[in-house]
Amino acid sequence: MKNSIIGLKDLRENMDSYISQINKGKTFVVVRKSKPVFKLMPLDMWGDEGVWEKVVDFTKIKKGGVSLTDVLSKI
Repeated sequence: MKNSIIGLKDLRENMDSYISQINKGKTFVVVRKSKPVFKLMPLDMWGDEGVWEKVVDFTKIKKGGVSLTDVLSKI
């Protein structure tokens, strides 16, 4: 799919319209002063939705979980 190029000002002024188009699968390259700044694309194009896996369930180690301080002190 070809990227559409839009200006940052246009994005700010028409955000709802662009969000709608992105939800339909369209991708945009946003430019500022004619230079690319970032790309907007639907999340599912990355192919990583739903593939996050639980590595450690800290509630099984201690009821209510483990404090971040305790975890970091063990690293």
